[in-house]
Amino acid sequence: MLSVENAGFIFAKQEDPVFDGLSFRLDAGESLCILGPNGVGKTTLLRCLAGLVPLSQGTVRIDGTDVTRMGRRRVARMLAYVPQFHQPVFAYSVFDMVLMGRSPHVGFLASPTESDRAIADESLRAIGIEHLSAKAYTEISGGERQLVMFARVLAQKPRILLLDEPTAHLDFGNQVQVLALVKRMAAEGILVVMTSHTPDHAFMAAGKAALMRSGEMRFGPPSRVLNEQDLSAVYGVEIRVVNAVPGIRTCIPLMPGETGQKGSPDGTEPGGNA
Repeated sequence: MLSVENAGFIFAKQEDPVFDGLSFRLDAGESLCILGPNGVGKTTLLRCLAGLVPLSQGTVRIDGTDVTRMGRRRVARMLAYVPQFHQPVFAYSVFDMVLMGRSPHVGFLASPTESDRAIADESLRAIGIEHLSAKAYTEISGGERQLVMFARVLAQKPRILLLDEPTAHLDFGNQVQVLALVKRMAAEGILVVMTSHTPDHAFMAAGKAALMRSGEMRFGPPSRVLNEQDLSAVYGVEIRVVNAVPGIRTCIPLMPGETGQKGSPDGTEPGGNA
């Protein structure tokens, strides 16, 4: 269980908080998609959840324990964090990068076991990038690196997964693949929190949504939180929420000066199928 209680954060030498008074709770198997415009604090909140940056006020707890009071090794066995960008330093192979995900489970000064290596192989296959195994991590594309980082998370086998824009740099097909993996991991009991710039991702892969604006947050089911009025206010453009196909919601931004029929309260197009 992950709980956030009255969380606030302010950068040094700034007067206004990035966010303030945020509270929510998630249990095993639940997934949350955090949305909001650039600079609203989505990444900062995620880093606070991971214990990488201390809150200015409030508490983040894992199973009732303040994350700042947990040792880094203990946290790493329970929680995995994938940043939005990862700049490689050494030319490790893709396989070795994924194998590093087993580090929290390997004893001090010990070497990975055959079981650890098998888990790394399995993780590469699960993402569909086993063909990259022997390539240097520094020589593959940004999108491929994102998939490698996701494979490393699978190898880590966390109970809580924090993803900062996991579909950034990915083509359309790989975006869908990653979102499908997020849904699968939640179904297997992993607690997932991800940030995104695409409201559709909440409809596709999350059971809960959080819409951040001006340091505050609306939290709840995507069907309630992601309505046309609030989305339009947060992003500063007119947005329609419709059913592109029966049962699948999507958000359509309108260019300035364009007009569009307003979706019905249940998110369907007027005269369309529910």
